[in-house]
Amino acid sequence: MGRHDTGSPYAPHTPAETDAMLDAVGVEQEADLFDIPEAVRFDDEFGIEARDERAVRAEMQDRLAENDDLVEFLGRGHYDHYVPSLVDHLADRQEFLTSYTQYQPEIAQGFLQVLFEYQSMLVELTGLGIANCSLYDAATGLGEAATLATRVRETSGSHVLVPEHLRAGKRGVLANYADGADLTVESYPMDDGAVDTTALAEAIDDDVVMVYAESPTVRGVIEEDLAEIGGLADDHDALFCLGSDPVALSVLEEPANVGADVVIGEAATLGLGTAYGMGMGLFATREDFLRQVPGRLVGASEDESGRRAYTLTLQTREQHIRKERATSNICTNQAWVALRAAIHAATLGPDGLVETATECIERTHAVAERLDDIDGITAPVHDRHHFREFVARTERPASDIADDLAAAGYAVHAVEDDLLQICVTETNEQAADELVAAISEVAQ
Repeated sequence: MGRHDTGSPYAPHTPAETDAMLDAVGVEQEADLFDIPEAVRFDDEFGIEARDERAVRAEMQDRLAENDDLVEFLGRGHYDHYVPSLVDHLADRQEFLTSYTQYQPEIAQGFLQVLFEYQSMLVELTGLGIANCSLYDAATGLGEAATLATRVRETSGSHVLVPEHLRAGKRGVLANYADGADLTVESYPMDDGAVDTTALAEAIDDDVVMVYAESPTVRGVIEEDLAEIGGLADDHDALFCLGSDPVALSVLEEPANVGADVVIGEAATLGLGTAYGMGMGLFATREDFLRQVPGRLVGASEDESGRRAYTLTLQTREQHIRKERATSNICTNQAWVALRAAIHAATLGPDGLVETATECIERTHAVAERLDDIDGITAPVHDRHHFREFVARTERPASDIADDLAAAGYAVHAVEDDLLQICVTETNEQAADELVAAISEVAQ
């Protein structure tokens, strides 16, 4: 329909059709369909002064200069790893940047192949047979795992068990999913930063549909009893969901070997760098649950000439199948971020990925040892192996120390009254000496 028919190149209705619809619902204009408070109603003026490009750039530079210039030692689910420039050069090609969901395989073979390689990477790291081509983030991955559990568990149940050391944002997203699925989320205790398996055994019963554990945990602790946790879940016909990430999985025991039914986590530890508020959720599970996987799967086949070809094989959401059969309403996924993760992993190769992960253990241990020598600091608090981050106990209030460190140019987490959390990766290790010196100055 042409512009002259509608007054807009985007509206699919003629003015006469619009008038007929408004008449049918009993209003005079589209604005009558909305109840927008006067204080926030658009008055046809943005209040933005027109200016040229140079003036805009200067203003934005001044505004951005107001940000604190801090060296971040922050973690707790958001991790900054060095992303090779090759990732930007390839991912920024126009066929990737301008691509929408790869519904037309004839023109999207390159993108589909990369997503297939991303899925294959997760299958190799987890030992599970199926991985989708990404969810929004780790939190939505956890929520989707809980709803999957309600669909595949043979007996009824309504409880999901999670560790008491769980990032609040992730717990909140899970609670939203649980509310819609009539599930109850309950916490089980931790012992020295890891799962208290005795308490978990007492908490779990046949009404539990899923048990969730993390390795590394939100405090950076590597969980040593995953097989026992998986066994407890299996004894009660509950799904065992494990939270991790691709870098950690390259050196930790394969989740399939410890009984994990689902692995979720933040896959954006590869390919993205620090992006607070944005991520990419990995989701891998057993082949038994193939048709229960949320989101989309890329599969490999052959075209009519016998060449290998890729396509979106399963899309089990309500846009593609009947609503009552849909597994999820998860919509636009993180395909471009998954592409970046796949390129990053391929650039590192198996040895490079293991080297990156090994350094996450070694440098974290070294910094914790140095902090432990400072009067007023005990590090790490948990007598465990750590990955990327650790918690230190302070004699001064942790928030005061964190504020003093921020004034000195360093950002760390104050997680409790007397606990600081510090994350060390290859992107901030060059400032580790200065951080230790700064903590030594403000610890007492």
